[in-house]
Order: sequence, then structure tokens, then C-alpha cells
Amino acid sequence: MSAVFDQPTPWQRLRPMLGGFDGVLSGVAALLAVAGLITMYSAGFDHGTRFVDHARNMGLAFVIMFMVAQIPPQKLMGLAVPLYAVGVALLVATALFGITKKGATRWLNVGLVIQPSEILKIAMPMMLAWWFQKREGRLRAPDFVVAALLLLLPVALVVKQPDLGTSILILSAGLYVIFFAGLPWKLIVPVMVAVLAGLVTLVVTQDRICEADVNWPMLREYQKHRVCTLLDPTTDPLGKGFHIIQGMIAIGSGGVSGKGFMNGTQTHLEFIPERTTDFIFAAFAEEFGLLGAAGLLLGFVFLILRGLMIAAEAPTVFTRLLAGAVTLSFFTYAFVNMGMVSGVLPVVGIPLPFISYGGTAMVSLGLGLGLLMSIARSRTLMQS
Repeated sequence: MSAVFDQPTPWQRLRPMLGGFDGVLSGVAALLAVAGLITMYSAGFDHGTRFVDHARNMGLAFVIMFMVAQIPPQKLMGLAVPLYAVGVALLVATALFGITKKGATRWLNVGLVIQPSEILKIAMPMMLAWWFQKREGRLRAPDFVVAALLLLLPVALVVKQPDLGTSILILSAGLYVIFFAGLPWKLIVPVMVAVLAGLVTLVVTQDRICEADVNWPMLREYQKHRVCTLLDPTTDPLGKGFHIIQGMIAIGSGGVSGKGFMNGTQTHLEFIPERTTDFIFAAFAEEFGLLGAAGLLLGFVFLILRGLMIAAEAPTVFTRLLAGAVTLSFFTYAFVNMGMVSGVLPVVGIPLPFISYGGTAMVSLGLGLGLLMSIARSRTLMQS
């Protein structure tokens, strides 16, 4: 009789919460987090509490992941519109009353200082996934126009701050949703051809269009310099080209097996700018070499493949589009960061997931993983 009134143990209470968690996704994220902690210990060795703060931010991200994973996708769908509306409202408030640092108005004081654009990294794909879920079975061309307007509004506000890196992440997340929703190839191909033609024109005419008196439409002067420096960083090796040159030197000096943990000369002699944030991949490649970089890249490949599998098996339009967009957002983070550090893409200030230092970015990653966990968990529970 007494067994009826026995109190459940802590493990018995916790077990239902852990049930259905995607083991592969959790394992890959944990391995990337360990790589991030190891790299931060070395790269941030002379930066005071950077390692401790990074560990704290990472712990917070995993707590957020765990909490969001407990929310059923149906409730997440109900949060899409309010979260998007709040995010856009905060972006407007930032434009009117925001805090300006180094020429950029990206922060807002609401009792504590926040960066509202970070909200849209998650709110944007949620909003568009909600929209296409509502239009399921009767999707027409005007629905894609509405989706484009919903996307371009916050992107324009973020570009105006200016914050090119975050605007790229928000834009790409929204475009992924629109693509997965069934955007016709007859609309995609002309855009791809136009972009390719623009890149070819840029390379062929770089000497003329990179002159000081030539203005580029819709881009600020420093953004123009970033593109021109990418094309030929030796034109200003001690100025605007310094970041790219030092990053490539560090990556190349690592060789096949690297210089060893804590033995990176470019890193510890402070030749690598922003070595704990945007350019941390250069510090990693210097100490762990080509083999380490390949292992890190493989980790991201597994993370992305697993996320796409979750998206493919998702039961609803909302969960399928959201999982696909969040997964490819991780791809955008990794591809753009590694590309800019390697001298393949312009420097736009996008962190490397789980590796780079940064509190708000780590929270966004935790939210993204939590969304994937929620979708994977709901599918597993439905099957059982």
C-alpha cells in the first residue's frame, strides 16, 4: 500500500524530459562545444576571463536548448507571430532611441542593454514557416511576395544600423524557408545568373571600381573596402588587408598537424586580430593544422546532415520548414566565418558556431538547437 504513495526519484522526474532527445545531434553539439572550450582556453589565454565567460555562455546556451526542447512545436508555432512583431518593434525602437557604438546603432536599453537583431535570427524563420503552414494546400505566387516583404522589412532595418553580418544571417534564414516552401526555379535561376554576372564583373573591373572616388550603391564606404580588400589584400597590408593576411598566414603555418595546443605563435604573439571572436578559426587551424580543421569541418557536416534529416522527417509544414532553415543557418555561420578567415569571402563579422566568443550569438545557437530538439523529440514521441 505504501508503494502507491512513494515519491518519484529525481531521475524518474527527469527521465520523461530527456526521453526522445536526439542523441546524434546532442553528441555532435557537445563535441563542437568541447572543441570551442579548448580553442578558447588557448586563444583567450591573455584575455582575462574570456575562457570562464565562454564556458558560462556555453552552459547558458545548453540550458536554453534544454528548455526550448520541452516546448511542443504546436506551441512554438503560436509564438511565431508575437516574437516576430516584438523583434521588428524593437528594431524600430533601436533606430529611434538606440545606443550608438563605433558608428553603429545596434543596441537598445530596456533596463539591460540588448541587441534586438539577434531575436530575428530565430523569429524570422519561425514567422515565415508559420505563414507557409497557414497557406498549405493553396500556395500561390502572391504568398511568396508577402513572405518576401515580411523578410525584407527587418533585413532593411538591420542593414541601416549598419550590421551586415547579422543582416546576412537573417536574410539567409528567411530565404531558406522560402526555398523549402517551393519557390519556383524560374525565379531562382535569374537571380543566381545575375549574382554570378555581378561577381565576374567585380573581379574583371576591380582596379577601376575600387578607386577611392567610385561609390557603390547601397553599400557604405567601409563595406566597399572590405570587398576590395578581399580581392587584393596586399593593397593595404598594414591596414584594411591586415586581418585577411594574418588569418591566412596563421592557417598556412599550421601545416598538416599544427603547432600544438598553446603553441600558436601567430595567436599568442597577437598577430591575429579578433582571435577569440571572428578569427578564432585561424587560431584553431594554426595549433591543430589541416587535420584539426578537417575534423572541425566534419563536425559541422554531421550537425548539418542530422538537422536536415530531422527536417525531412518532420510531420508538418511548419516544423519541416523551420528545421530546414535553422539547420542551414548553422551552415551559413560556419561557411561564411571559415570563408572570410581563409580569404575567400569578405570580413563581415559572423562568429563560428560554438567556437567564437560571444554571449548573444551563443544564446541564438542554443535557441536553434532547442528548436531542432523539440521537432526531433515530438516526432519520436509521436512514433512511440
